[in-house]
Amino acid sequence: MVLVNYADRKLTCKIVYYGSGESGKTSNLIYIYNTLDSAIRSDMTCLEGLNERTLFFDFLSINLGDIKGFNTTFSLYTTPGQMEYNAARKIILNGVDGIIFVADSSVKKRQENIKSFNNMLENFKEFNLSPENIPVVLQYNKRDLDDVLSFDELENDLNKFGFPSFEAVAIEGRGVFAALKSVSNSILANLQ
Repeated sequence: MVLVNYADRKLTCKIVYYGSGESGKTSNLIYIYNTLDSAIRSDMTCLEGLNERTLFFDFLSINLGDIKGFNTTFSLYTTPGQMEYNAARKIILNGVDGIIFVADSSVKKRQENIKSFNNMLENFKEFNLSPENIPVVLQYNKRDLDDVLSFDELENDLNKFGFPSFEAVAIEGRGVFAALKSVSNSILANLQ
């Protein structure tokens, strides 16, 4: 739910990067962090476990400046990819305004993608969310690998709702801002 502070004329929108472990959620935030000017982005916070994988979440805030008279900020979060951290996934979804589901394009990650996507839909129910009332964008990451699912296979597996979808190589930045722009525009359009 977009936080609106009328007194200070501020909008804060929450975008969550969701997906299986090592799909590239943190790589998206790192690329955004390294690309944007420090004047419009916060420091990046990473809560990692001993194996340097996301334990709870990563966080990055981007200030877009004035949009229709409101200082507008997007808060970007990642969820942990491991299923054993589903409680953390649920906590991070609380108050979400938009989702970027990051799928690993590798053939061997096909079932993990499907399982994680279905888990996201199941967790939506906790907050009375559905694919019809929250912007969701699909990002098919790691398109640079040799053994990847085709775009059509990924669409068949994950895109039953007709979400906007983008091919990506997050560590190179390909598709990172396209996915972010798509979900951001949908969130802002929903405010009108």
